[in-house]
Amino acid sequence: MSHPATSIGIVGLGLVGTALAQRLIASGFAVTGFDLREEARTALAGQGGCPVATLTEVAAAASCVVLAVFNTDDVLSVVEGPGGLLSVPGVRHIIDCSTGTPDALQALAARLQERGIDFIEAPLSGSSQQIAAGEATLLLGGASRAITECEPVLAAIAGKRIHVGGAGMGARAKLATNLVLGLNRAVLAEGMVFAENMGIAPAQFLALVLSSPATSGAAQAKGQMMVDGDFAPQSRIRQHLKDVKLMMATAAASGQSLPLSQAHAALMQAAVDAGDGELDNAAIIRELRRRKAVP
Repeated sequence: MSHPATSIGIVGLGLVGTALAQRLIASGFAVTGFDLREEARTALAGQGGCPVATLTEVAAAASCVVLAVFNTDDVLSVVEGPGGLLSVPGVRHIIDCSTGTPDALQALAARLQERGIDFIEAPLSGSSQQIAAGEATLLLGGASRAITECEPVLAAIAGKRIHVGGAGMGARAKLATNLVLGLNRAVLAEGMVFAENMGIAPAQFLALVLSSPATSGAAQAKGQMMVDGDFAPQSRIRQHLKDVKLMMATAAASGQSLPLSQAHAALMQAAVDAGDGELDNAAIIRELRRRKAVP
């Protein structure tokens, strides 16, 4: 089946998928998208994309499909499950922008290669807002040839792209960088609560951090949200908790302990249990404010 080079499929129209669709449509691609939620499909139509009700319709419309789903189980279901992308011929390139399980994605890439389908890992480092603005970084895992063939799509998604190795390496790179990013957010929030308890206003503390060696990308991206108490999601606590659990499982498989990430996971789990899981990751400050020292 032949598809126009400018036809792109997207599966998953949440925060990331919506931002990806925005960038691709703005770059001149005809985007056909699927999501289980009707409201997400309706929103894609409002962006100028073409929503469809099944995965097979995505596969029929585009030979290159971008995935923006929750985890690797969802990737496997979308690609190989009943009624999935492989149930009809035509897909030649799959670009996975989710944060996934490295070994499982490496195995999937090998199975797809046997069928003549290229699998490119393309997890994004950055919030949905940063993705929409073209400020995120793509961490690419896959064959150089496939990445070159998909360069127009990848370039539309992000201006900064780093090829870190073969299949599985994109997920490994994303997990490692996300570990640092997440801990930076949590440390910023803890520092802000500590300063507040000593009489330093959050806005003043943020200004101090941004003007000192204590600054970080997390402080620049999330500090003002913490100061303002504005936690409209650009990314979600429950999603990062999923990633941190995957980090710990991956590390445990090689005998490595991640004590700071274990503490971070417990903090986020408490936030989820308190009902904050759908809020932006900046809302981790709410959980820290709920914690009081035991006399």
